[in-house]
Amino acid sequence: MTSGDPSVLCEHLYTDSIQETIKLPPATTPRGLGRRLLRSSLLEALTYPHGVDRYVELVRPLLVKDVRAEITEVRHQSPKSVTLTLCPNENWRGLRAGQFVGVSVVIDGVRETRPYSPAGSEHAAGGALELTVSTHPDGKVSRYLRDHARPGMIVGLSQADGDFVLPDRRPGRVLLISGGSGVTPVMAMLRTLCDEGFAGEIGFLNYARSRELALYGAELEQLEQRHPALRVARGFTRGGGAPLTGRFCREHLRAVLSEHAGAATFVCGPPALIDSVRSVWAEDGLAEPAVESFTPPALTFDTDGAEGVVSFAASGRQAANSGLPLLEQAEDAGLAPDHGCRMGICNTCSCRKTAGTVRNVFTGETSSASDELIRICVSVPVGDVALDL
Repeated sequence: MTSGDPSVLCEHLYTDSIQETIKLPPATTPRGLGRRLLRSSLLEALTYPHGVDRYVELVRPLLVKDVRAEITEVRHQSPKSVTLTLCPNENWRGLRAGQFVGVSVVIDGVRETRPYSPAGSEHAAGGALELTVSTHPDGKVSRYLRDHARPGMIVGLSQADGDFVLPDRRPGRVLLISGGSGVTPVMAMLRTLCDEGFAGEIGFLNYARSRELALYGAELEQLEQRHPALRVARGFTRGGGAPLTGRFCREHLRAVLSEHAGAATFVCGPPALIDSVRSVWAEDGLAEPAVESFTPPALTFDTDGAEGVVSFAASGRQAANSGLPLLEQAEDAGLAPDHGCRMGICNTCSCRKTAGTVRNVFTGETSSASDELIRICVSVPVGDVALDL
């Protein structure tokens, strides 16, 4: 095994884990054995009633039913990002390029979960995952991972989710447009297509604030050299030195693709970029491209006209409906429900609604089913609502 190859490490990680056994250190007398056990954190943990998974976790944290992963490599592409290579345990079911996963870490005793889109190919050796996490001032988890992630660290994972994916039947031409941290899911798509020997035309259009903050620059240049049908162009919105000037416009498309009409198009980035692409596609009478955004649009809520009572059945609490999303109302009531993205993507906040009607803040759709799972971060109560929370 080559120690510097994270994909090879990942292939061997679980096999090596199950081959290990628990060995108590030698003790010549019962008294000596007792002293050794009393100093052991394992004995301390075994004095409490736990499920089988908890006992296994204490000895080997990857051998549990949940999806977990070991960080095997940490690198920094820019001052505001960290790139992690992860090796999941055998409970991981794989992913399709473009999907996201929930990553869980414990910060100051509190488990925090955030969604991130892996940037690696579907065909990565050994099932290794690559995450590039970009930080922002309020990014508690992103800053923690940038500053504290180390090889050997264990993180929690959700199974991959999301429908921002390449079609099973690959199209003849592909256009990938991204801005900022939105480069990660389209990078996964590009790497997947290259690994498959995709022979069709690929256009890769990417925007970043500056060359210093741009991600995957060297690799994109290498991929472009190795794949004649791939054309890459980048724009830096707050700095020069890029082939493209300014923000996305129709002229930029000509730098990467002979004709954008008819190309399977995937766009990931801030709302302004997505809106600009949609506008061009609408002007040309084209079907809307597949889009993904990590930034929620600005929303307003009718807090003055809100009516009804929100009941939190499991905790026995009630509160007057404030008109805000149910996640915020639960937190205002002193509860601490699990949550991640706060924009309806990661499903971490899913909770059972037992009565009442809710409205999705993004789509405007209402639902009145008496027993259903809802994402409370994007659900606003319409009158009385009861949650199993």
